[in-house]
Amino acid sequence: MAEKLKIIPLGGLNEIGKNMTAYEYGGEIIVVDCGMAFPGDDMYGIDCIIPDVSYLIKNRARIRGLFITHGHEDHVGAIPYVLKQVNMPIYCTRFTAGLIRLKLEEHGLAKSTKLFTVEPGKSVRAGKFTVEFIHVNHSIADSVAFAIHTHMGTVVHTGDFKIDSTPIDGEVIDLARLGELGKEGVLALCADSTNVERPGFTPSEKTVGATFMRQFQNCEERIIVTTFASNVHRVQQVLDAAAAFGRKVAVTGRSMENMMKVSTELGYMKVPKNTLVDINKLKNLPKNKQVIVTTGSQGEEMSALYRMAFSTHKQVEIGAGDKVIISASAVPGNEVTVGRVINELFRKGVKVIYDRADMLHVSGHACQEELKIIHALTKPRFFVPLHGEQRMLQIHSQVAQQMGMDRNHIAIADNGSVIEITGKSMKIGGTVPAGEVYVDGSGVGDVGAVVMRDRKRLAEDGMVVVVMPISSRDGALLCEPEIITRGFIYVKESGDLMKELQNVAMEAADSVSRKRGGRDDGELRGTVKSAVSSYLFKTTKRSPMVIPVVTRL
Repeated sequence: MAEKLKIIPLGGLNEIGKNMTAYEYGGEIIVVDCGMAFPGDDMYGIDCIIPDVSYLIKNRARIRGLFITHGHEDHVGAIPYVLKQVNMPIYCTRFTAGLIRLKLEEHGLAKSTKLFTVEPGKSVRAGKFTVEFIHVNHSIADSVAFAIHTHMGTVVHTGDFKIDSTPIDGEVIDLARLGELGKEGVLALCADSTNVERPGFTPSEKTVGATFMRQFQNCEERIIVTTFASNVHRVQQVLDAAAAFGRKVAVTGRSMENMMKVSTELGYMKVPKNTLVDINKLKNLPKNKQVIVTTGSQGEEMSALYRMAFSTHKQVEIGAGDKVIISASAVPGNEVTVGRVINELFRKGVKVIYDRADMLHVSGHACQEELKIIHALTKPRFFVPLHGEQRMLQIHSQVAQQMGMDRNHIAIADNGSVIEITGKSMKIGGTVPAGEVYVDGSGVGDVGAVVMRDRKRLAEDGMVVVVMPISSRDGALLCEPEIITRGFIYVKESGDLMKELQNVAMEAADSVSRKRGGRDDGELRGTVKSAVSSYLFKTTKRSPMVIPVVTRL
């Protein structure tokens, strides 16, 4: 029988986030990335969404390791939740390991998890796989692509990347190694599709540094910069600009403080001498000598910038005489929250710089021309577009075909698809369980579709509780039912409706009593619920959740 390599995406297809891919060969499995996604507006109470890993749980004895491309939440956020179900060794670069360690400590998993650091350019043997780490540029330090070597051939898994010829740390993406792999022969390419809709090239991170210099020059206001905490190189450029203009910098926001700690300890950020100060000491300086670096570029309610905008930040009061630079673009779905913060800042007389045209932010993902370069260098026999919504995967497939690739050698898959590759052919051969697992507080997966449907209904229409005290002797109603509503209507202003509901509930209860001569609680609840629900819909055109409660006295 022909040898087979299986590629099984468990997350990251037809969506942004939740990236996770399993590779299976010779009866063994390795996993690449373990990300989370943020909940949509209709996912009430959900903290985050992680991939369904029931396939990995079932095959845990065959797993040889978890390999992480970089430290962004959509690639590492699910690690603590997944490790509680499947313990596996983790392999990643030093900076990524520093971030993962924080998560493991928070969840009490630091002692039970094997975490190995690997330098770019080095390889790790994991069962029948040899995984080579290849340096790439992205909007977080220490990002890598993987060359996954098997006896059958090599798969190049790009992770998130861009081609930056003037990166802040001076470490250019290792295109030479990708070219060598192409010459040796690449069986399959699995590549990031996030920015495939954009033609041309992604600008270099250095262009943002030039913008900071321009914004700091001749500025008399206090400067507050918000960006993604994970973008160490962006924060480095803020520090450099501050030092160049004799300003002191303070940092606020938990994730930003954590990131500064990890990146300075590991040497990924070089803080100019006498630049960083405690936020409480900053306020003694003149405004034109102050810079604050803060979280909140996505308008998150608990973030430091949000608290400044809405006057709940303990140390920073914001107003006229402040300039806020938003050095990030809104992640799809966050536009409204970002807009709310910007409007509030304007209301307080703050000067807000958020225009994209001013190069305040550049993407960390490759545009079309960069993707073409990767395709041209690796010359893969087969291609699987990863990381993106349906249109992005389709457009990436078209880009590959423009480069001369056979459409039959491209797999546009879904989460859970099993992509089977032999030396000569590629096909989608079945599926494994894959989907969304909701994390709500300390509960993982205990909130399912039924609970979400109930929460949606409660949020949209509220609830009505009908309390019926009945005699345990003969099943007769002892008094009129009590009607309690939440999120439906204000009871005091709706006496008539409440009275009608009592009558409807009593009639329904009596109908059960007459039929039986006694009362079955289940039937009583069902009949009252049905009668009250239909009456409410008829009179108010609303469908609140109706909960009948029977108390026997």
